[in-house]
Amino acid sequence: MSKFTVLDHPLIQHKLTMIRDKNTGTKDFRSIANEIAELMVYEITRDLPMESVEIETPMGKSMQKVLAGKKLAVIPILRAGLGMVDGVLELIPAAKIGHIGMYRDEKTLQPHEYFVKLPADIDKRELFVVDPMLATGGSANMAIDALKKRGANNIRLVVLVASPQGVEAIQEEHPDVDIYAASLDTELTDNGYIFPGLGDAGDRLFGTK
Repeated sequence: MSKFTVLDHPLIQHKLTMIRDKNTGTKDFRSIANEIAELMVYEITRDLPMESVEIETPMGKSMQKVLAGKKLAVIPILRAGLGMVDGVLELIPAAKIGHIGMYRDEKTLQPHEYFVKLPADIDKRELFVVDPMLATGGSANMAIDALKKRGANNIRLVVLVASPQGVEAIQEEHPDVDIYAASLDTELTDNGYIFPGLGDAGDRLFGTK
């Protein structure tokens, strides 16, 4: 079974409350969402492997630590996932970026894939799939399917808010994918939105209706 982790750092929780507020405008919503993503990735990457290398400091030669192992990539689920990419890149500027486009049928709530563009070496990278909302889990499951079909084998899912149903759906379909959220919210509404949630994260990020 995959690991589900709520990152309850006080700064993350404070900023999440700010973007939950319906009176928070597009500019602030966008900047704070990226700040939360940056804080989350800082916490999530604590277990990245390290190796020792020799460098020369102003005082002489010394063995010091650098990142080892697989390189990283961030994969936003379009379009709302774009609102977390810059925050990840603040910490990991060398990360490659892929894109997976999904839209949800408003009547059936089922996801549909319309675009996939990924780094060529996706099978050699550790992937952070980012999306503000994990509601039914349908879009995230389809995105993870698309990545695995193209050779990805090291995937983490990073969301701002999750529903119990969404977490369960990912764990059933992809027990090898760990999930990280800033909050596990109470429930899904009848129309598939998370409560208390953020509203429509894509509309709030981009100022659309």
